[in-house]
Amino acid sequence: MLRIESPDVDALERGVAVLGSGGGGDSRTAATLLRRRLAEGLDVAVRPLDGLPPGARVVPVGVVGATAVFAEKLPGGHEVAAAVEAIQRWTGERADALVSIEIGGLNGVLPLVAACDLGLCAVDADLSGRGLPRLDQLSLAAAGRPLTPAALAEPSGQVLVQGTGAPADLERTARTFLPAAGGWAALALAPVPAGELAACCVTGSVSGAVRLGRRILALGESPDPGRLAAATGGRVLSVGRVVEVTRRPGPEVHGRPGFARGSVTLTGHASGELLRVEMENEYLLALRDGLVVASTPDVIAVLDRRTGVPIAGDTVRVGMEVMVLQVAISAFWTAPGRIGVLAPRAYGLDSDPVLLERGGESVDPGPEGRAQPGGAGA
Repeated sequence: MLRIESPDVDALERGVAVLGSGGGGDSRTAATLLRRRLAEGLDVAVRPLDGLPPGARVVPVGVVGATAVFAEKLPGGHEVAAAVEAIQRWTGERADALVSIEIGGLNGVLPLVAACDLGLCAVDADLSGRGLPRLDQLSLAAAGRPLTPAALAEPSGQVLVQGTGAPADLERTARTFLPAAGGWAALALAPVPAGELAACCVTGSVSGAVRLGRRILALGESPDPGRLAAATGGRVLSVGRVVEVTRRPGPEVHGRPGFARGSVTLTGHASGELLRVEMENEYLLALRDGLVVASTPDVIAVLDRRTGVPIAGDTVRVGMEVMVLQVAISAFWTAPGRIGVLAPRAYGLDSDPVLLERGGESVDPGPEGRAQPGGAGA
């Protein structure tokens, strides 16, 4: 079992920020709330999934919506509890533990705060393994399980429960509800028995984020690219200066505008090569001189060259000195039948995935098609 202590919060915050892949929302507000709980003497226990009884009821929770608004429209502290209570009333089952819907960004920390407030333990797992934009991309949906019933609780007190529907239906309902909710809401899904959750989640993600954050923080400021790659088990794609940032509206789906799109282009200091990173809510695809060298579902993070702090897609600016890091995704997403859920074409990018093995070398994903580095253009 992992007990989060005050010194661990900085590491957790840095780890989940990297795993957000440029999205997921700012984790600083949630980290501040977690530090406050620890200062009050509350216990933050993160239990391994296999340490729970198979019949223990685990409720997935998180925040959905415009997470950038979260720091402006601060939570009252009741939102997650209200969503959990609503889903307990609907299903008639009590929660024994909470699990995050997403380890990347804000949702990598906030469920630990909610677990403290509700007197429950948090599970060392999540439903994403990184930052994701859509509910219908969660690991439960990828494994063929329903996401409904689900409850959404917004800051002013409204609670919406959707009893049935496909994962895509819940995604549409949430996006319709959120503008009237002020931009964000807490989400709780129906309890999942711990014995069944193992097959449809990413295990070890909380402790993994803490370890990742510790290793990066240990490098100090202006981390050496080679040491950064070794510490993360990843690959530094480029070190350079941002020379162009473009943003544009996303494609419309069923008459509604999609997530905003954009790209970040930097000139590498070593050889002057151009690296372009395509982004939606998260960084999705990296091209070096026009050839794809990295892609989702791997994590692509843009870090400040001096501080090593991850830079979100909505805050990256021309003139920044940055490093672009690729980190391998959990094996959950490379299994046959799942990789397509997060592959570039799931976002409308015409490229096969280009991923890393744990050792940092590129691999071929097999029958679902993953390109070798430099093998495709976009």
